[in-house]
Amino acid sequence: MLLVLCLAAFLSAGSAMEMNQTSKLLADNLEQCSACDYREHSKLMRLHSIKSQILSILRLEQAPNISRDMIRQLIPKAPPLTQLLDQYDPRVEDEDHATTETIITMATKPIHFPQDELSSCCLFSLSPKIQPKNILSAQLWVHLRPTSTVNTVFLQVCRLSPDKEGNSTRIRVRSLKIDTDAGSSSWQSIDIKSLLQAWLRQPETNYGLQINAFDSKGEDLAVTSAEPGEEGLQPFIEVKILDSSKRTRRDSGLNCDEESSETRCCRYPLTVDFEEFGWDWIIAPKRYRANYCSGECEFLYLQQYPHAHLVNKANPRGTAGPCCTPTKMSPINMLYFNRKEQIIYGKIASMVVDHCGCS
Repeated sequence: MLLVLCLAAFLSAGSAMEMNQTSKLLADNLEQCSACDYREHSKLMRLHSIKSQILSILRLEQAPNISRDMIRQLIPKAPPLTQLLDQYDPRVEDEDHATTETIITMATKPIHFPQDELSSCCLFSLSPKIQPKNILSAQLWVHLRPTSTVNTVFLQVCRLSPDKEGNSTRIRVRSLKIDTDAGSSSWQSIDIKSLLQAWLRQPETNYGLQINAFDSKGEDLAVTSAEPGEEGLQPFIEVKILDSSKRTRRDSGLNCDEESSETRCCRYPLTVDFEEFGWDWIIAPKRYRANYCSGECEFLYLQQYPHAHLVNKANPRGTAGPCCTPTKMSPINMLYFNRKEQIIYGKIASMVVDHCGCS
């Protein structure tokens, strides 16, 4: 009888132990599933935040409505833009220093002159970011059509302005003598920094430019409007301006991948694809590594983050506790169209999560 009772007790204990192990395993699985759901929520929130942040930084109420077909027509097929795309670096790793931003403005037709006088006239609407004191350089780029023979071309740029009677007057800005090869087209650049500074000091004088490039036969080779097959060859202004940025050192944190079982605050990889957003107006990068933060900030781990620990101790009732959040972020360089269809190349702050922590 005693043997039977001992055997029953042993079987009962074994069954209880097995149930406890099963319950613990189920709880662990539920905890992992909960962590996965939380990470997915953090990822979606991060993507939403990135879209809102970009629009806010660029002062756009909504994304510019520029289709891929429009982009093919608007992007200049010119050396400065080609170099940017070929040598594009989506991440900025430099320390504190002054940086430059490049703004490309395509030509449009002036509105102040009769239509029959506009065949070689171009108007350039300047970005408010450009100020007289922050211009490092300003180049006018003009594309010349090919000639059938070796030729000498006289490129002439005149500034348009109205006279007292309201008629148009032309003031010569620059003249260049260019030797061209037979059958080859080319891009020519002209320094217009002083002209741009004068325009900015007196915006009412910006009525555009007249651009001509006559060969020895009197034929104008300058492309000033997009004829069929000449899309992207219109004149444009490339302006480099001085910008400044600062970066601060912050604490480091954990790095995890999507398969990780880590429940603490951690940095996870996230690639943002602007084409998936439908944002064709962003020329480059088409995608970049943004990363996001997710995880718990338990009291046990607060010693890693002294500032959050002190705040939590000082006001335990007035806070819901520290949150897993970026503690170090860095910018990216972006090439994009603004709402005026100007091409901007500049730095967008706080786009990459470098470290995560509890705060």
